[in-house]
Amino acid sequence: MHLFYTPDLHDDTYRLNEEESKHCVRVLRLVEGNTLYLVNGKGLFCEAVIIAAHPKACMLKVVDKKQGYGKRDYRLTIAVSPTKNIDRYEWFLEKATEIGIDDIIPLISRYSERKEIKPERLVKVMISAIKQSIKAFLPNLQPLQSFRMVVKSPFEGQRFIAHCNEGEKVLLRDVVEKGKDVLVLIGPEGDFSNEEVESAIMEGFIPVSLGDSRLRTETAALVACHTVNLMNQ
Repeated sequence: MHLFYTPDLHDDTYRLNEEESKHCVRVLRLVEGNTLYLVNGKGLFCEAVIIAAHPKACMLKVVDKKQGYGKRDYRLTIAVSPTKNIDRYEWFLEKATEIGIDDIIPLISRYSERKEIKPERLVKVMISAIKQSIKAFLPNLQPLQSFRMVVKSPFEGQRFIAHCNEGEKVLLRDVVEKGKDVLVLIGPEGDFSNEEVESAIMEGFIPVSLGDSRLRTETAALVACHTVNLMNQ
């Protein structure tokens, strides 16, 4: 299946941009009459047929549309601190997009080692991942936010903070309620401070464990993503 990301798709005919046209015609060697598929990142999934296989302006005709393709009955938001090595953060974004996630909040907390990101690059990683995993929804990458801003912001759903500090915690898998929106906080390499954990609890966050192993930031975030999706099966 050849899938193309077309965020500006509105009509029943569509022209791929020059880069995508070249990939379609020169690399994939598709010709007039061949079928391919389009997603706009907002839930629209289309089947289309090539009507003019030009390597600089490939023209398509949409023959079938599905709205809300793959839509779930809950939303998953993970607020996770950017890793010092940004490649590891990109790995998380790629895999979480493939598994299923709705919002990612780059989180700045006390022990964060990276306090800036390049959103355009990160979005490209997620676009590639939705094409790979055949998804019609592109996750929303929110702006960098402070820990305080995130824990103080209203959220209608379950709220959890995963950490490795001492204190009473429950397994995330045991408290996720099927069909409810979920927000999980994942700290940086140095974890959340005790003060941050306490302040989150004061705001109603439930402290959770992801298992017995001590996980890297990006691994913990991916485990949380997978756990929430699995408990909603």
